[in-house]
Amino acid sequence: MTHIQPLSPPPETIAATPMRRSARGFLGWLMAPERRGPLLVAPAIATLVIVNVFPLLWSYGLSFFNYNAKRIAVPPRWVGLANYTDLFSDADVWGRFVNTAVIVIGSVTLQLIVGFLLALLFAREFPLRRYLLMLVLAPMMLSLSAVGVFFKLFYEPTFGFIPRLVQEFTGQPVVILDTPVKAMAAIVCADAWMWSPFVMLLVLAGLVSVPKYLYEAAEIDRAGAWRRFRTITFPYIRSLLLLALLFRTIETFKIFDVPYVLTEGGPGTSTETVSVYLFRVAFNYFQTGRASALGYIVLFGVIVLTSLYLYAIQTRRSEQP
Repeated sequence: MTHIQPLSPPPETIAATPMRRSARGFLGWLMAPERRGPLLVAPAIATLVIVNVFPLLWSYGLSFFNYNAKRIAVPPRWVGLANYTDLFSDADVWGRFVNTAVIVIGSVTLQLIVGFLLALLFAREFPLRRYLLMLVLAPMMLSLSAVGVFFKLFYEPTFGFIPRLVQEFTGQPVVILDTPVKAMAAIVCADAWMWSPFVMLLVLAGLVSVPKYLYEAAEIDRAGAWRRFRTITFPYIRSLLLLALLFRTIETFKIFDVPYVLTEGGPGTSTETVSVYLFRVAFNYFQTGRASALGYIVLFGVIVLTSLYLYAIQTRRSEQP
């Protein structure tokens, strides 16, 4: 009886088999169900690091150097915290912070008042409510630069409709952007016109969530309108008002487009905000290190505002029974 030897595979097949098995094993490990989630978000995290984190760290490093972007041949010179100390001791910088604070207080207050009144109006059903709501929300959809251009045309003393309207009542021509007070009020009105619908949406979400039976019980108890608002309505919209206050304070603190387009910081520097001043330092004077330091001071201010909001929220929750 003849013994038949089994056929052996070619040498190249034998050499390639362990590699294929190891590759299959690595792909199997990588595509395991417990690793699919991190694998899916890995491109987003990589993009975040490249687009946001790396420039943030790079600009933070530049804030410790005396660097002028216009003079590329001159190497950056290490100055440590000199940029920060110079900014904190500069009266011009503090003047820009004061201008920004005036705009923030005036605009955010006006937004909260107008947005709250609009929410009370649209919380009830009435004819053409849907179309009027779309019209009221339209300013929020515009870009900031477009709003600045629109209001610059509105305030134009020759053919702007606002000076014309004022002239119809006073009989005298009026220039709205000629004094610091009127220019500041013009910026506040333009910013509030754009973002009051945002506050309205947040407050309206709280108003429509109030249960109807609470108002019915209050009517049975013959509670007045102020008592119903204080004990029923306001507790439902309080957190949303604080959220709107936080969002709008942070965004208004960084306002740039509207004052730059409307007044370019004038008359003089009376309406020049921190963001406008930072733009001038970075792109007009090319003081990159100083501008980076000022940007991080603004970032620190935003973090402080957010921390105060979170502290207020936690304090209110701890006080509740």
